Amino acid sequence: MMLPKIATPKYDMIVPSTGEKVTYRPYLIKEEKILMIALESEDDAQIEQAILDILTACFVMKTKPSELTVFDVEYMFLMLRSVSVGETVQLTPKCTKCEEPGEVSIDLSKVEVKGLKKGQELNKQIKLSDDLTVDMHYPRVGDAIQADTGTDTILGTVAKCLDTIYYGEDTYNLVDSSEEEVVDFIENLNTHQFQKIAEILTEAPYVGKNLKWKCEECGEQNDIELKGLTDFF
Repeated sequence: MMLPKIATPKYDMIVPSTGEKVTYRPYLIKEEKILMIALESEDDAQIEQAILDILTACFVMKTKPSELTVFDVEYMFLMLRSVSVGETVQLTPKCTKCEEPGEVSIDLSKVEVKGLKKGQELNKQIKLSDDLTVDMHYPRVGDAIQADTGTDTILGTVAKCLDTIYYGEDTYNLVDSSEEEVVDFIENLNTHQFQKIAEILTEAPYVGKNLKWKCEECGEQNDIELKGLTDFF
């Protein structure tokens, strides 16, 4: 007799940036094992790849997880974790006054994507001079994984976010350009121009939640913001 197939519940959610309605199931022990091995490696690229592999296994969707923005993937993983392990996570943040660790619980199902407006365009056109304009997109989780490990992290990420260059009457689609060529283009910008295109990294929407607690040691009323996936674990 064949062993039974264990049924798993299904959930629905909306991908923040695309508005696509997707279905997902909790991750199982075989997927949790992938995550634990990646976490033990302490290698960011391996951890990110493990998260993408788990989302691919658990979500039914049209878009590949690697093609989604960083904040999409972080939000989806937190929602997935909340139904797989539990909605509540215990954190021990340090008091902003005396630095004594506190004990605070948060509900992952209440986490939001901040800075994302309804109908907001994910692609931006930035004018760098009278004859130079670029098209960019918000960082995708696959960008950092694919970036050349020998390239400065910021330059490599910015390079992956560039889609098109308009110079005079010429248009350059960067899909066929190497990362080295794009990085070389970026390195030849002046400081003001680079700051304008690098702003897309700092202004991108993010997964966040405000955390308030009273320090039992000094009585300080703490109010901090959790920002990004690593702050929640």
